[in-house]
Amino acid sequence: MELSSEDVFRLNVLLANPVKAIRINESTLTLHALTEDGEAKVPLNPNCREDRYLRLVRELLSGHVMGSPGGYPVYLTRWTRMGQSRGENLEQLLLLGESEALVAVVCAPDITDEIASRAWWVEATSDNARRMLCAEAVIKGDMGQVLADHLAEHLAFENEPQVMIDTVSLILQPGLLPEETIAKVWEKAKKKPIYQVGFLKTLPDNLPESNVAHAQYTDYQDKLAALSQAGNPVAKMLLRVMSASGQSVLTITEAVLKKPNNQDVMNDLFDTLRFYFSVMQPETYSRTREPDLEAIIADVSAVIEAGEVESVQAVLDVAPELKEYVTVMMQFSLFSYGVLRPIFSKTTAIGTLMRKKLLPVTDVVFAQLATLKAPIA
Repeated sequence: MELSSEDVFRLNVLLANPVKAIRINESTLTLHALTEDGEAKVPLNPNCREDRYLRLVRELLSGHVMGSPGGYPVYLTRWTRMGQSRGENLEQLLLLGESEALVAVVCAPDITDEIASRAWWVEATSDNARRMLCAEAVIKGDMGQVLADHLAEHLAFENEPQVMIDTVSLILQPGLLPEETIAKVWEKAKKKPIYQVGFLKTLPDNLPESNVAHAQYTDYQDKLAALSQAGNPVAKMLLRVMSASGQSVLTITEAVLKKPNNQDVMNDLFDTLRFYFSVMQPETYSRTREPDLEAIIADVSAVIEAGEVESVQAVLDVAPELKEYVTVMMQFSLFSYGVLRPIFSKTTAIGTLMRKKLLPVTDVVFAQLATLKAPIA
């Protein structure tokens, strides 16, 4: 079976000229091409079953563009979705009219702003927008704002908790959204605490609203000034947590922790906590380990008692009363899935039942957060 002579002629004429991207509307059997002069359309005239005919069309495109008449190797799905495609063939992939080839393009780590623009013309979906907003060139290019605006506009239609978190985190990257749009997303976040995880991930030090600083923040600014100016990371982190934005991070964490939607939210929240407090992680600590909560508490106590971390000891020499404060911060720096594994490995529960099963962990975390907000004796 071959393509109709009419379609072969039209497609060959089209491909003889510079084409930037191709998409195929299967419902109307129309091939759309993005050219330097605008959009061109080629109506298809199947002479066999439509799915078979469309495959023949894609084989013709692949043979012309890549010299591979067999079409795009869709069995490489997992490979392309992991961002393994490279810049040298991204332009070619956009000419195949193949959805999986488009995924390879939007997942490519070295996608350019121009290629992103063409890919967006091919299929303007929220999934593709999220994938492309992971690339630095797209974030800094003209398409960054276009994609962020789309995601902000369609955020209300997302239902998956992990997708909500990822979307908010991506659109809050610097330079993408105007302040008024960020303020609107924050207003929605007040009713949907899950959005607030995205703010924690991207804007922990520049939240739209801040709590008041810790009651003794000014006192410790003076007490730790010399260490902080000398570059002591623990002193800097202490002041960061005690500041108004730092206290807001703790408050938001509490709000999310009270009603997490599912296991993904808990995993993401704990990953975010670990990253926020990451400078507190001892350099000698194995990053391949995922200890449970009891092990973290025991390990941190042992490290601090032994005075193994010079920056920690320097702070405690100046302010020994901060020992419990520093201990909690270091505990958070070691949070990972290991804290949740003893519970999640035994249940697939979500919602209220999941929160009930999580009480042995969340009760401890609430106490830890309270320590970082309470007056220091």
